[in-house]
Amino acid sequence: MTYYDVFNGDADGLCALQQLRLSTPRESVLVTGVKRDIDLLRRVDAQAGDHVTVLDISLDKNREPLQELLARGVHVEYFDHHFAGEIPRHAHLQAHIDTAADICSALLVDEYLHGAQRAWAVVGAFGDNFDDSAQRAAEPLQLGDADVDTLRTLGICLNYNGYGVSLEDLFFDPAQLAALIRPYADPLAFVRDEPAYARLHNGYRDDMAQVEALRPESADEQHALFVLPDAPWARRVSGVYGNALAQQHPARAHALLTVLPDGSYRVSVRAPLTNKSGADDLCRQFPTGGGRKAAAGINKLDVALYDKFVEAFRDAYSH
Repeated sequence: MTYYDVFNGDADGLCALQQLRLSTPRESVLVTGVKRDIDLLRRVDAQAGDHVTVLDISLDKNREPLQELLARGVHVEYFDHHFAGEIPRHAHLQAHIDTAADICSALLVDEYLHGAQRAWAVVGAFGDNFDDSAQRAAEPLQLGDADVDTLRTLGICLNYNGYGVSLEDLFFDPAQLAALIRPYADPLAFVRDEPAYARLHNGYRDDMAQVEALRPESADEQHALFVLPDAPWARRVSGVYGNALAQQHPARAHALLTVLPDGSYRVSVRAPLTNKSGADDLCRQFPTGGGRKAAAGINKLDVALYDKFVEAFRDAYSH
């Protein structure tokens, strides 16, 4: 029997996995990639009796390979908060899926584990820009403000590492980062003792310094749209910069379009924090689009669809 852990390469996926493997240690085949690489179940060659744990990737985007695994007699446990569509009914599927706007996969795992590894759930929630949910989850830990702020920064840095068009854009392959995290039951110890954290934090700081010169293509009280250049730093920083803008302007929707080498765009959308909805519906109007209510994206927006996207973005968040 073989175990597979299939997880999104961002903070939420990493922290969901860390909680489960701290509580249930086992050797497994890791299947992951950059944050937007979510068609992961197609890579899993599991057979009858094998066990697959899926963390923080849309069931709707993996429906066909999931059904194939179940038909082969594979046991699947699924934790996610993205748009799922109809969830299959099958004796071998345990689905823990909640698309509410204030929950992430790390918090779903935390609920499943009854808070056994709560600190890592807090990191995942902060990384996925669920600051209010993360603060509530942190309350029973009775941490000082400085330690909570450290968990928040760690979550942001883990999330930052997941963004990129390819693994070459990242500081660490998410599978490598998962292995570096694994020995640490306490995320504060990871920050204190693991050299990889310093590399991530320095990279995040340097890349965020680059965006200070950016100005929006358009901005008003309800919307802001930015275009980022075709550069590795821009591909790495697009998601966390979108999260930062959402925190700075909670009543405003944000769209960040990063130019890809072929001239098309990779799109990140953040709904207003005062109305965490609509981002997934907006992005699913376009090929390769998807996500969740508060944050979604389009992997490849053709330049010919730029005006159509801008119009749809404005319409989605005009009131």
